[in-house]
Amino acid sequence: MDRKHWITAVVVVTGAALAASFLWVPTPKGPVGPAPTPLGWQARIDLVGGDGVAGNAAGSAAQVRFSDPWGVALGGTVLFVADAGDNNRILYRNLLGGAFTLLAGGREGFADGQGAAAAFNTPSGIALDRHGNLYVADTGNHAIRRITPQGQVSTVAGDGTPGFADGVGAQARFNGPMGVTVGADDRIYVADTWNDRIRVITPDGQVATLAGGERPGWEDGAGAVARFDTPTDLKLDAHGNLWVADLQNNALRVISPEGTVSTRVGMRDGERVLWGPMALAVTHDDVVYVSERLSGRVVQVSPHGHIVAVAGNDAQRFARPAGLALAPDGSLLMADADAYRVHHLAPAAGGLQASPPVLGPSPDNPLPANQRRWPLAPQLGWHEVTGTLGEVRGNFSGESRHHLHSGFDVRGDVGQTVLAIAPGKVSSPASTWSLGGQAEGFSLDKLDYIHMKVGRDAGNRPLDAARFQLLDDESGRLDRVRVRRGTRFQPGDALGSINNQAHVHLAVGPSGYERNAVRLGFANYADHVAPKIDDIALLDANDQRLVTKVDGRLRVPRDDSGLQLVVEAWDQVDDNLPRRRLGLYALGYQILDSNGRALPGYEQPRMNILFNRMPPQREAVKVAYAADSGITVHGSSSTRFRYVLTNTVRDGLLATGLLQPAELLPGNYTIRITAKDYSGNAAMAGTELPIRVQ
Repeated sequence: MDRKHWITAVVVVTGAALAASFLWVPTPKGPVGPAPTPLGWQARIDLVGGDGVAGNAAGSAAQVRFSDPWGVALGGTVLFVADAGDNNRILYRNLLGGAFTLLAGGREGFADGQGAAAAFNTPSGIALDRHGNLYVADTGNHAIRRITPQGQVSTVAGDGTPGFADGVGAQARFNGPMGVTVGADDRIYVADTWNDRIRVITPDGQVATLAGGERPGWEDGAGAVARFDTPTDLKLDAHGNLWVADLQNNALRVISPEGTVSTRVGMRDGERVLWGPMALAVTHDDVVYVSERLSGRVVQVSPHGHIVAVAGNDAQRFARPAGLALAPDGSLLMADADAYRVHHLAPAAGGLQASPPVLGPSPDNPLPANQRRWPLAPQLGWHEVTGTLGEVRGNFSGESRHHLHSGFDVRGDVGQTVLAIAPGKVSSPASTWSLGGQAEGFSLDKLDYIHMKVGRDAGNRPLDAARFQLLDDESGRLDRVRVRRGTRFQPGDALGSINNQAHVHLAVGPSGYERNAVRLGFANYADHVAPKIDDIALLDANDQRLVTKVDGRLRVPRDDSGLQLVVEAWDQVDDNLPRRRLGLYALGYQILDSNGRALPGYEQPRMNILFNRMPPQREAVKVAYAADSGITVHGSSSTRFRYVLTNTVRDGLLATGLLQPAELLPGNYTIRITAKDYSGNAAMAGTELPIRVQ
């Protein structure tokens, strides 16, 4: 009888939906082993399920909606997905063709039982054993659960209480475990995330600690000598080595069968090369795939340590690539938790994808239900706005165009309590950052709150020890503040206190997909102030301004190789301080003939600059803004916004462009500027630049 193996045939159906069909095919007789894993391939990204809108629905790939799709596992042709957030369920779908169907759960709680009678709290990583049982790292219940092929849920270890203890079954304690994998000998390995340890459960239910100590750190060695920092996933390779995604160390660690921990990929020359490794998949020949939280990439790590991004680079980044599963043909299934989608990554024919993939959360995804609340008391009062999305920002090293501002700034007093504006559940495995720094912040569901002492009052005293865990280092100094994935908050709950930046920065949506937070509609916020245009300029190829005038019109040489149109403009909102300058929402231009009629192609303004969402590209700030933008003089209280209207920065797109005088016949023209704020106010004065092309 011919030997057989799995291959994958991919069929695209109805739009971006994907059906991956695993088919039995005969192979040549004789000893045939697995093909070597190709290195450096680039992925075609297809959609398996989800439309980018958070929700609770089963059904076809186009109908299913997820709340927080995290762990994925593949058994034969059946894909399993752990959907956390508000859904707390495990779904499955036969990839030969079929709908996403509930396997177990569907409500938040801690209960064993059959199918929908069971309850989970923030299920994260999942893994199958050789018998077809599915194991779940039930993060919010601090437990490891088992689901039989018939949908019967039971608890393997843990009792719903966070802590650290070895023992049998319910005697054991975990602290927010996120990763789980199962060996051929039925031993279950657990990434015990906030205990910073790797645990093992024997077939008789005995829980023991394999590696890691009582505090987070980065040490190689055996047993308790080793240190991890927020391990989130783990996988076994063909040699019995256990690979660990060591999130906060930005490292890929390996535990040998003898129990010795070593670092396979870590810092190189003082620089990190992995950006928040969160989930893993390991091939038969020791190639490792890693999803990165900070970069939004999925990278391939060769046995020699070479790292190549197979998907998720820059403008096509994932929102938060969470779970990974390796298909028999070497392709990948991946859950993008913050985009509410599941994708299939397979080598693209010729290394290119025919059309751009559908990525990230949908623009139609509902905004947080803040009910017009502000992040400061009084929450339904009025507060001054000091920054909007898309404004140019510098750094502390003299670069005035370092990055774009990603959120909405609300002025407050240093030490003032920051309050949650909407109900939310922590989804990130690393929800706090930059302890003691100016950009210290906290991520709660779709919202980031920045520039505060997270979980602490002005005197560094804890605000809520049950939800904000203040962790000291060995010398007794505060080392970090942790908030477990799955922790819930309600509107008005205290989140921290304003640091010396004297404002709260609100960002809506994952990195690279931030939406303009002004859309939240804060109480008593009003903007009836029209933007102001201070200057309109044309710059040549050397960034030199055209200055020669003829009869009061700017002379534009028709043989010029191309010009940049640069507009300096700014905005204000009602009741702000007069000195408070804000950025604009949308800018565009038209070219009119000598009679004031728009030229063909300019009947409507070309609105090239639109800050409806945050551009994901790193270079966007220098495409949107000309030199001398930002705060260019130390101590200056005003920011200069010099927009390059011939470039495009909108809808996640980025492009440079030039105005071509050669396309115009000699004569008089007028360049008319449209400059608007989010409320629809348009600049009324200084909007026209008369030119003469000759």
